[in-house]
Amino acid sequence: MNKWTLFRKASRFQVIPVMLIPVFLGALGAFVWKGEFHPILFMVTLIGAGAAHLFSNMINDLWDYRSGADTAAKNTPEVISTNSGFLAGGIMSEKAFARLTWSLLGIAVLCGVVLSLYSGWPVIVFGGLGGLIAYFYVAPPIQFGYRGKGLSELAILLSFGVLPIMGSYYVQTGDLSLRSALLSMPIGLLTTLVLFNHHFLHWQADKQAGKHTLVVVWGEKRALRFSKTLLALAYVFLVLCIVMGILPAYAIVALLTAIPLYRVYGRLKEHNAPAAYLPLMGASLQASIRCGLVMMAALLIQGILQ
Repeated sequence: MNKWTLFRKASRFQVIPVMLIPVFLGALGAFVWKGEFHPILFMVTLIGAGAAHLFSNMINDLWDYRSGADTAAKNTPEVISTNSGFLAGGIMSEKAFARLTWSLLGIAVLCGVVLSLYSGWPVIVFGGLGGLIAYFYVAPPIQFGYRGKGLSELAILLSFGVLPIMGSYYVQTGDLSLRSALLSMPIGLLTTLVLFNHHFLHWQADKQAGKHTLVVVWGEKRALRFSKTLLALAYVFLVLCIVMGILPAYAIVALLTAIPLYRVYGRLKEHNAPAAYLPLMGASLQASIRCGLVMMAALLIQGILQ
């Protein structure tokens, strides 16, 4: 395995669009609403946010491995593990994995410092909050992802919606905006849905390891109802953004991205084998990315036409 493949698999690089899309949306909001766009600041923001997301993926793997959650997932029949498998599978030593993990945080911090010098100290607040959420999602003593009280879902909404979009907008304009906060809700809720749905794949192993996600606490039936509620809320906020003029009217096309995911829900029962949730996980990720891309395209077209 070459170094790039090793890094890509260890960091789960394939899901990085869920972080980069919000950064694009924040910058596009600045371009459309205030006519401001600074390419270099945007690129530094993109690199910093991407590094922070990959750090989040890897620090989660590191602490899930240390807590025993990954090992439990590997050893529990039928359970589908969603971690990289590099630690539980013995592919990479814990020391090497940790070194790569903290290197990514270093890149993110460096980008944050550079941006703060140009755009002001609030950048450190945005980045710092994101970093703390990423680390304490599974790290003691807070462990958002282990408490099952909705804290992990709120953490994801902030980390993949509110903070990157408002932060990216602020870097470009130096302003805080209610419009950017509302713009963050559709994509933030859809990404929260992705992270919520992945718990269905290994909730039995999570239960054994003492990881009290909402799926563990509520059970499949109630958790599935909540999953559908998150989906509905995401698209309600999409329509709200259009009604309020935050997105142009033709962004309504993004509603179509919910159809494949809605069909997957229709095939699920109250109780399902872990493998039955793989289509749900895949459709959730596709809905998040596709909806985000449609929102980006709509804002870009509006910016060019106005």
